[in-house]
Amino acid sequence: MLVGYARVSTQDQNLDLQRDALTKAGCERLFEEKKSGKAGNKRPAFEAALAFLRPDDVLVVWKLDRLGRSLVEMMRTIDGLRRQEIHFRSLTEQFDSHTAHGRFALQVHGAMAEYFLDRNRERTMEGLKAALARGRKGGRPKALSEADLEVGRALLAAGNISVAEIAKRLGVSRFTFYSYFPQARTRSQAARKG
Repeated sequence: MLVGYARVSTQDQNLDLQRDALTKAGCERLFEEKKSGKAGNKRPAFEAALAFLRPDDVLVVWKLDRLGRSLVEMMRTIDGLRRQEIHFRSLTEQFDSHTAHGRFALQVHGAMAEYFLDRNRERTMEGLKAALARGRKGGRPKALSEADLEVGRALLAAGNISVAEIAKRLGVSRFTFYSYFPQARTRSQAARKG
């Protein structure tokens, strides 16, 4: 069975082009959604399509990028389908995992994705080494400066201002505040119990 999946990123976009192409390709069942393919986003129609597929079915998309935002994510999805004996077809790129040519093209794309991931990792590591050599450490800057920490200590010692208010004055969340002042969490919990 050919099962189509169509997705547009925003409510303003229209699914008609994809729907028409998938229907013309012979898809008997269509799953559609208006949802970003951004990594981490839940895509209920996509999940439903994957759950619906059975061995020897074919998941058909109008374009490869309908599977997700990154090439690595797309290749993982296609590999997961392969392991379940489900085929994949992309109409625009003419990838078809059922043919030798399609499998080869998908493997080339997968190898490219892995290459670019590795190159990106290498560049990141080189950049971190160069920054370290100049005396800079990588990572996010600290949320609270030494002056902020002194103010926080003084306000905590005063004991008449809540942790939530101190965190608000310092411009951080309570969670961040507690990461700098773990004793404040213990004191806060003890006050609630007593």
